[in-house]
Amino acid sequence: MSFIVLEGLDGAGTTTQMHRLGDRLTQAGHRVVRSHEPTDGPIGRLIRQTLRMEPGAIPPSCLPWLFAADRADHLARKVEPALASGAVVITDRYLHSSLAYQSLELGLEQVFALNQAFLVPDLTIFFDVPVEVCLTRIDARGGVREIFEERSRLEQIATSYEAVLRRLEARGDPIERIDGTGTIEQVSARIDALVDPLLTP
Repeated sequence: MSFIVLEGLDGAGTTTQMHRLGDRLTQAGHRVVRSHEPTDGPIGRLIRQTLRMEPGAIPPSCLPWLFAADRADHLARKVEPALASGAVVITDRYLHSSLAYQSLELGLEQVFALNQAFLVPDLTIFFDVPVEVCLTRIDARGGVREIFEERSRLEQIATSYEAVLRRLEARGDPIERIDGTGTIEQVSARIDALVDPLLTP
């Protein structure tokens, strides 16, 4: 069993690569559970309403607590049972995103306090992608933009991610950074090079 997390800015490509990695590991004979945060559960749906600025949505100031509650539900409902059954769990975003995104409003210490007791992944892969590239990808996919998907916010979050990753690396969390630019196949190969040794008996 292994708990693998893919992290990065909006537009970094984590969702695409989560599905590609899951497909490859399944073909290799692993039992794989794919997931994402915010989840599709009741709290995750509330979060999406706020991120999309839907009428009547909960204010953004509540997001740090909503994300922590959604994460606790995610772990209890999906991640921990899957790991206990021997599956490989791949999650598109986890606590690192909360620390980077929500600390812009609440402060890193307070957001860290909400998240410090959660399960540490066996491997976190951070996609290093310039803000300009992320914005180009966001534009290309179309659809409704969420509240963080604009240049000034993404620039702030990129800086915040650096502080978050340094802090988690200092406490011993297994984190690897990769170049998230290039073709989908090139990025997949970089991920595979990190994941395969983790899953080799």
